[in-house]
Amino acid sequence: MRQPTREAVGKRFDPALMQQARAKSWAALHAISARMHPGISEPEAHAEADAVFRALGVERLWHPVIIRIGENTTRTFRQRSKPDVRLGENDSYFIDLGLVFDGHEGDVGDTFVTGRAPERKACAEAARTLFHEVAAAWRERDLSGQALYAFAAECAEAMGWRLNHAIKGHRVGDFPHSIHKAGDLGDLDNPPADGLWILEIQLAHPSEPFGAFFEDLLTRQPLTDPPAT
Repeated sequence: MRQPTREAVGKRFDPALMQQARAKSWAALHAISARMHPGISEPEAHAEADAVFRALGVERLWHPVIIRIGENTTRTFRQRSKPDVRLGENDSYFIDLGLVFDGHEGDVGDTFVTGRAPERKACAEAARTLFHEVAAAWRERDLSGQALYAFAAECAEAMGWRLNHAIKGHRVGDFPHSIHKAGDLGDLDNPPADGLWILEIQLAHPSEPFGAFFEDLLTRQPLTDPPAT
């Protein structure tokens, strides 16, 4: 049985506005990525993000901007980055945004690679591939949130990567979704509702100090892929 408070929405909730918030969030993410370059630090990248938000008319953030570079790509949302890390010539970074547009929450994340770094590129692509495989399993088999992340762990191991089990996905909705106290997607013991949950995937190399992150809205109708950089 569903727990209504975990998937409750406000009177202003509109699925079309959720899709709009998603699209605008992806546009912001790729605009930030276009400003990234070897030598940039995480604090400098945050300043670039602020400039993008002003240009795009972002209403507010609903969670802090996360930009992780190099070895910090293995760290979770709540862990502090190692300071003084700068983007290398053959390196990787990820961006995680939680933005509000028209009173609705977007939450998107992706990993990017500079130069020639084949293993890092493979890790970034694996995170995207795993996201789509898990989302497809939910659509086809109506899996619970718990089963989705168990499936993700099995797939990640088969692919040769290590899944970060501390990252379990979460609710979104009309701002602020947090009043519903929904908890994590990975702890949900029933199938998540359409268009209300973010599926998060964070992978790490089994032995090297780098990882990758990808997240997007979980919907019954497969979403159009975010625009390429």
